[in-house]
Amino acid sequence: MGSQHTDDNLAENVSLSSMRSHELVDSEEFKRQGYMVIDFIADYYRNIEKYPVRSQADPGYLSERLPESAPNNPEPIEAILQDIQNDIIPGLTHWQSPTHFAYFPSTISTAGFLGEMLTTGFNVVGFSWVSSPAATELESLVMNWLGKMLELPKCFLYSSGGGSGGGVIQGTTCEAILCTVTAARDQMLNKVGRENIGKLVVYGSDQTHCGTQKAAQIAGINPNNCRAIATMKATNFGLSPHSLLSTILKDIESGLIPFFLCATIGTTSTTAVDPIGPLCEVAKKYGIWVHVDAAYAGSACICPEFRHFIDGVEDADSFSLNAHKWFFTNMDCCCLWVKDSSALINALSTNPEYLKNKATESKQVIDFKDWQICLSRRFRALKLWLILRSYGVSNLRSFIRNHVKMAKQLEGIIAMDKRFEIVVPRTFSMVCFRLKVETICDPKLHANTNGGTNHIEDPMNELNQKLLESINASGRVYMSHAMIEGIYIIRFPVGATLTEERHLHATWKLVQEHASTILCALGGNIIDHEREE
Repeated sequence: MGSQHTDDNLAENVSLSSMRSHELVDSEEFKRQGYMVIDFIADYYRNIEKYPVRSQADPGYLSERLPESAPNNPEPIEAILQDIQNDIIPGLTHWQSPTHFAYFPSTISTAGFLGEMLTTGFNVVGFSWVSSPAATELESLVMNWLGKMLELPKCFLYSSGGGSGGGVIQGTTCEAILCTVTAARDQMLNKVGRENIGKLVVYGSDQTHCGTQKAAQIAGINPNNCRAIATMKATNFGLSPHSLLSTILKDIESGLIPFFLCATIGTTSTTAVDPIGPLCEVAKKYGIWVHVDAAYAGSACICPEFRHFIDGVEDADSFSLNAHKWFFTNMDCCCLWVKDSSALINALSTNPEYLKNKATESKQVIDFKDWQICLSRRFRALKLWLILRSYGVSNLRSFIRNHVKMAKQLEGIIAMDKRFEIVVPRTFSMVCFRLKVETICDPKLHANTNGGTNHIEDPMNELNQKLLESINASGRVYMSHAMIEGIYIIRFPVGATLTEERHLHATWKLVQEHASTILCALGGNIIDHEREE
C-alpha cells in the first residue's frame, strides 16, 4: 500500500509539471517570452553605463547565489530574468559598455542582433550543401561581397570560371589559423614525407597572436619549432623580411623544414603591421605557406585609405579577419579566404557513408564541413548578410572612420599632458601610452643609470601597472596592457559600438586624476598637465 501511495503521488506530480515536447516551441508563448527578453536586453543597453565595466565579483561568487541542483519543476521566465538581473549581470564584464577599452572591441549592431535571432530561430546545421542549400550559398555570396569590398585578388574569391579560391566563415581566428596550419602541414608533408613532421617550422614575430603557437601545437608541430622573431621599435614592431630570411636560412642549415608564416595586420599589443609583400617574397622562395592575420584591422581595409596595409596579399595563401571585432557583427564571425580550397579540403575532409549524397558526388556544390575543424556549423552568414544590406558599404566605412578620427583626437589630447608619452605611433584606432620616467622625482633613479634600461624601466613598469589597476578598480573604465621591449604600456583601443567622444574625454580625465593621486603618494613631480598654449 505504501508503495502504491508513493507511485500515485509521483504520477500526480508528473502530471502537474510535465510538458509535451511540441510545447517547447509554442508560438504564442514564444512571442510573449520573446518580447520580455527583447525588452530586458533593450533596458540593459539603456542602463549599461550604470554598471561597473569590469565585473567586481569575487571568484566563486555565483555558487553562493544559485542552487546546487537543477529545479525539478518549471520556473517562470519572469523569475529567471530577475535572477539574471540580480545574479548574472553582477558577474559580467560589460564588453559593450562605451568605456570598455580592454583587449580589442567586440562590436554589435541591431542588424547583428536580428541576424543572430534569425540564425538561432532557423537552427539549421549547414555542414553540407544538401543539409541547407541556402546556408551554403549565402555564405559563398557574402564572402565574395566582403572580399570585393576589401579588393582582395580574384584568386581569393569564388568564380563561375572554376577557380579554386573562396571564403568560409569560421568561429574565431584561432580556428582559421588552425585550419590553414593543418592544410600547410599536409601540403608540405606530401612533398617531404609524413615521417618528417618533427622537422616542420612555423614562423611569426614576437608580436604574432598566441593562436598561431596553439594551432601549431594542436597540428602536431614540435613546440620548439615555433619561431617568434624579435621585432624593434625602429620598425614599429613589424616583422623584418631580413630577420625572417636569416631565421629561415639558419633552420634549413640545421636540417629543419620551413612551412608556415603568419603575418599580421594590426597586432594585439600595438596594432603593428607586417609588410606582407616583402615577407611573401622571402617565404615563396622556400615554399612557405603565408597566412595573413588581419583579425582586428582587416575591417578597416574596406576604406580605400587603409587598403594599402594589405598590399601584397595577392602573394599570400590565406587571409582572415574577425567581423565580430570591428565590423559590427555579434560574436562569432571570422572570415577566412584561401587561394586553393583543395588544400583545406584535402587536409580536413571526411566522407562517412551517412553523409553521402548526390549533390556532393556531383562536385557542383560546396560542403563547408571540409573547410573547418568541426562537422556541425552555424548559419553565421545570415547576420553578416543583414549587416551588409542594412548599413551598406558607405555607412560601414563611415563607422570605422569615425572610430579612427576619435582615436586620432585622443592621441593629440594625451600628447598635451607632459607626464605621458605615446609609446608607438597610432596606426588605426588604438593609442598606446604610459607615464614617462620624468614624472618620478627619485634621485636614486635618475642619478645612476649604470644599471641599463631595466634599472629605469622596472620601477616605471610598476608605476604604470599600478596606474592601470587603479583605473580599472574604479569600475568606470576597463583597459588592458601589453609589454613591448620590456616596457609596460597601457592600450586604449577605440571601437566599441556605443563609444562617443564624451566617453573618451571622461576616460582621459579619469586617467589623469588617478595618475595625479599615485604620483602625489610617491612624491612624484606633478607637472602641469593642462593644455599647452
